[in-house]
Amino acid sequence: MLAVMADPVAEEHASQVSELCCECGQFHLVLDNHLYNFQDEVDDELICHICLQPLLQPMDTPCGHTYCFKCLENFMQEYNFCPMDRKKLSFQQCHKSSLLVRNLLDKLVVLCPFKAECQQTMQRCELEAHLQNRCPGFKKYKSEQQRKKSPISKGKEDLPAKVETNTPKDLEAPSGGLSLVAESSAAAVVSLGTAEPGLVNPAFEETEEDLPQRTSLVAETNTIEIHREDPEEELGMRIVGGKDTPLGNIVVQEVLQDSVIAADGRIAPGDHILEVNGVNISSVTHCQAVSFLRHPGPVLHLMVLQEKGFSNKTAQQDSTSATNREVIHVTLIKRDRSEPLGIKLIRKTDEAGIFILDLLEGGLAAKNGKLSRNDRVLSINGQDLRQGTPEAAAQIIQTTESRVNFVVLRQPGIQLSDPAEDGSTSNSSSSSNGGSPVYHRRRLDQHHYRRKSNYQKDLPQGYLSHEKTVAIKKEPKESLGITIGGGRDNKNKLPIYVTSVQPIGCLFRDGRIKRGDVLLSINGIDLTHLNYYEAVSALKSNAASHSVVLKALEVLSLNSTEPSLDTKEQGFSWSPLWITWLGLPSYLHCCQDIVLTKGNLESWGFSIVGGFEESKGNQPFFIKTIVPGTPAFRDRKLKCGDEIVAVNGVPAIGMSNSELIPMLKEQRNKVTLTVVSWPGSLV
Repeated sequence: MLAVMADPVAEEHASQVSELCCECGQFHLVLDNHLYNFQDEVDDELICHICLQPLLQPMDTPCGHTYCFKCLENFMQEYNFCPMDRKKLSFQQCHKSSLLVRNLLDKLVVLCPFKAECQQTMQRCELEAHLQNRCPGFKKYKSEQQRKKSPISKGKEDLPAKVETNTPKDLEAPSGGLSLVAESSAAAVVSLGTAEPGLVNPAFEETEEDLPQRTSLVAETNTIEIHREDPEEELGMRIVGGKDTPLGNIVVQEVLQDSVIAADGRIAPGDHILEVNGVNISSVTHCQAVSFLRHPGPVLHLMVLQEKGFSNKTAQQDSTSATNREVIHVTLIKRDRSEPLGIKLIRKTDEAGIFILDLLEGGLAAKNGKLSRNDRVLSINGQDLRQGTPEAAAQIIQTTESRVNFVVLRQPGIQLSDPAEDGSTSNSSSSSNGGSPVYHRRRLDQHHYRRKSNYQKDLPQGYLSHEKTVAIKKEPKESLGITIGGGRDNKNKLPIYVTSVQPIGCLFRDGRIKRGDVLLSINGIDLTHLNYYEAVSALKSNAASHSVVLKALEVLSLNSTEPSLDTKEQGFSWSPLWITWLGLPSYLHCCQDIVLTKGNLESWGFSIVGGFEESKGNQPFFIKTIVPGTPAFRDRKLKCGDEIVAVNGVPAIGMSNSELIPMLKEQRNKVTLTVVSWPGSLV
């Protein structure tokens, strides 16, 4: 559908009733939807059946229809039914459409509305940044408008125009609307200001006192190409989620050190994996996603959604932070794309953004001499990094062919301490030499304990656990023939489980003990509280007798078929899939208390899914998102896929979203989360 829109210059008289919109470049009333000139016909599935235009801020109804946010909001002010099927409906029942749908809409190709001066095309999500930074037609229009104003008014507006040179402009987003963030040709930028269906969002809820600090939560979808010298080599990350779990999406829980993914440096914990080699995995089961990601091959193409934190209003923040500081522009020229700059970047815990930790001797940046340690990187090649990460900066540098343009903020006399000497700099770092980001091990909390009786829960739907007693007569010197994993000294405090049953030994001959079984006891000795070495010792000493009685637990998932796990896992022993741990009975869970603290104007920085629903019954609450730069992110203990058992000692079992949201909101500066953390599936 090629929309016929008016040329903004030809309709300047319309400004008497409407002004030229700086987001879409068209004349429309402030309360009306943005207008776009689409290059190609748009699929009918992406059309709003109220305005008959491609969807903007799409909202889903319980009856399965989708409309623009503003269209539906205006319609519901007069009617109480769905426009399509006339079923009874209230606006509060509607939810933001899935991230996949929003991304598809953001990627629709549009024409620049200033067709006389600019014939460029771009994705819809990129138009606003194009107008603000590159469009000659919009620049000409603004100049003409300024000339019409009085000299006094003109003088007043020249100053902020200078301040914002080379800095993407943040505009205040309308209620529920998209907000402007830095343009990225490699990424579609979306707003996550409101929750997805079923998503409890204590991290994203904004109050009046929050508004001066932030506009919305943003994320980028990026396509990442991973190369492996050995096609069979593991990627080296753990994943959680899947459509058969409350999480829905596939989420990266952990990136293993010295792995292929860590060496690449662009994927981080919390990233949502949307596609694998062109196959959409945003709505597949956990096991199916594991199969896709374990498929061997020299090159792997991943489309991932990456959280970028909150986009701040720069007028207030940067004006104060720039006091007594100098903004410096530096251009480094690479001889070829692969040439490193010799810059080490790091993120601080006490200040947003990324900083130069060191300039490597003999490197391009050191020879240039204009960058210094502790410079705060504001942007690289026009891409806003004020809330960025070292990994994002390294990616921009590595993909640049020649000229790398830095804008940095410098405060004289301040030097950044080496992270080995100063604990105030931490979290992650990255190098323009193409090295991997440094993921520090999560600090181990020693206060783990068995799940209390009032925290107990029934097995989730779709799981069965079968306890079995295996009594075997054997020769004294005959081996049991099993290998084990887990132990309460493991960072996830796992029970002891069987990693393999060898073709020699009495248990293989008996056939009842299988890989993945959780070992409960041997000859009456409880194994569930032992660490790994204690369990090995107990098994060896009792295996010397003529008879052995083993009690074991087999967890069965009725909804999932486990993919073949016989592939060699180089450097790692076999372990059950993440979804298998979800079916473990509560008495085998090990909890820990995580205490988060925050300022009055901060959000906790995490979102959760799950809870009681009439159609699904009781479901656990899981951590789905941890937002960069927030208290939950800085604490480093909470992980995506963790189950929330209690809040400040109050059990979450049986609660619905509407019950847990107020409880989290009431905690102003401190909250204690009791969680159970299971290791994600290794791919």
